[in-house]
Amino acid sequence: MSIQAVLFDIGNVLIEWQPERFYDAQIGEERRRAMFSEVDLHGMNDLIDRGHNFRDTIYDWAQNYPQWQLEIQMWHDNWLQLATPQIPHSVRLMRALKARDTPVFILSNIGVQTWDIACEAYPYLTEFDRAYVSGHMQVIKPEPDIYAQVEADCGLPPESLIFADDRQDNLDTAAARGWNTHLFTSPQGWAERLVSERLLTAEDAT
Repeated sequence: MSIQAVLFDIGNVLIEWQPERFYDAQIGEERRRAMFSEVDLHGMNDLIDRGHNFRDTIYDWAQNYPQWQLEIQMWHDNWLQLATPQIPHSVRLMRALKARDTPVFILSNIGVQTWDIACEAYPYLTEFDRAYVSGHMQVIKPEPDIYAQVEADCGLPPESLIFADDRQDNLDTAAARGWNTHLFTSPQGWAERLVSERLLTAEDAT
């Protein structure tokens, strides 16, 4: 079956998402390692991605770790510095697909409020034909239900979808449902995959 829609993750596909890099610059690598070993910051972020309130979740979490309270609050107060910079080649690929009338969707673990912040900072996110935002869906990758919701909403067969994500576990669940998948390690590799699938020409994919 030919591919009828292309799905992009956001973090490390359209926008770099490197919290550790941010904290290394702010508090130094040694202190960052200590904090991340004591505090499950990614678990905290999973709650936000499930639809919990952005500020309340982080500030409540911070109160449980007074020795790291200010640093944890930075996850909220400096969120755009964690989610930067954009990956321009990936944006060009999205626009090239749209120019060829290929539907492009977002499928991302991102919170309700952080999605709004990201769209304001990166307006191209609003150019996608559909956005499947985990915070609104109240389920996160790689749980099967998020993929089932995408299928039900877009009405396309799993075999007609191709999905780029930077995490293999997210792709494994999609592949088990019949989706085509691509492990994103660079925009060039994604461009080459889109060319190999005949969705773009080599010229389109630059």
